[in-house]
Amino acid sequence: MGRSIHDYSARSSDWRASLRLNQRRTRFVIGIFLAIYVFLGLLIDLYLYSNHNPGVPLSSIFFALISFQVVPYATLVTAAIAIISLLVTFAFHDKLMLLGSEYRQITHETAKSFKERQLYNVIEEMKVASRLGYLPKIFVIEADYMNAFASGYSEKSAMVAITRGLMEKLDRDELQAVMAHELSHIRHMDIRLTLMASVLANIMLIIVDVLFYSFLFSRSRRSSEGEGGAGWLMIIVFLLRALLPLITFFLILFLSRTREYMADAGCVELMRNNEPLARALLKIEADHRQHQETYKQAYDNTPHESVRREAYIFDPLKAGIESRHSLTDFFSTHPSIKKRLEAIGFSKKS
Repeated sequence: MGRSIHDYSARSSDWRASLRLNQRRTRFVIGIFLAIYVFLGLLIDLYLYSNHNPGVPLSSIFFALISFQVVPYATLVTAAIAIISLLVTFAFHDKLMLLGSEYRQITHETAKSFKERQLYNVIEEMKVASRLGYLPKIFVIEADYMNAFASGYSEKSAMVAITRGLMEKLDRDELQAVMAHELSHIRHMDIRLTLMASVLANIMLIIVDVLFYSFLFSRSRRSSEGEGGAGWLMIIVFLLRALLPLITFFLILFLSRTREYMADAGCVELMRNNEPLARALLKIEADHRQHQETYKQAYDNTPHESVRREAYIFDPLKAGIESRHSLTDFFSTHPSIKKRLEAIGFSKKS
């Protein structure tokens, strides 16, 4: 049996404080990603310059790089790669996010059923309430499971996608709350930051692998194993290759959870009512648990679901597909429903 809103007691929540806190957390995580990325670029420059200047201490090379006495070519090249990768990701974000799914776009003219017209009207209302300059593109994904996501790098390029199952099973207030949540993602621009973090994380892992194998097979390294500078660089690269995948994984988890708290607070701000979102979240969770085997098969049979996992309002891995007592909650891209309800002012009755 799923939990009901009647199992919770409501209180007023300080959504403004929650929003400010999570905005600070978001800036902190993005700052860490950028710092690591710049550090990797400088590490490549140190490696290259130390190979060409074997007698020069690493500290002298490092000072010369950060003071631009020598040009940090590798750092500039990695920055250019990151910018190009981000531009490509931003340009094709809507196609990437809908990969593998069967969908159709909903407009004022193409909305056929009552539910589709209701969806369009609700998003139009929330667009006005959130003071967005553009109505996001609206897509309905032909799937029975209940989920939704927003994507885009600007208000003008933004999109909202919702599964038919969610659109059909929620009442109007609950649907409005979910759309207020998704438009809050657009308004806060956290979807752009998440895209940026994911791209940087993947590039960083590639860079570390290239450095690792360069050290491993470099003749110059073998001939200078006794040199302290080269030895320290090798240790740093080996440690990064071991630890960076874990660091980026947990940073992206933290960023994803933070953006969900922000969007939940944004929904309460727009609706001035926390109950519709609470009802919607409980209904989505209960529906996934009730149909866990069917939905597991549906998620597994839809290609590229991993692309959408972080963007969804409800993490498929929290759907009761795995045991409630497993480590699923710890490694989830989303906070638990209990914590999300507590953040917007609902606590479980004793």
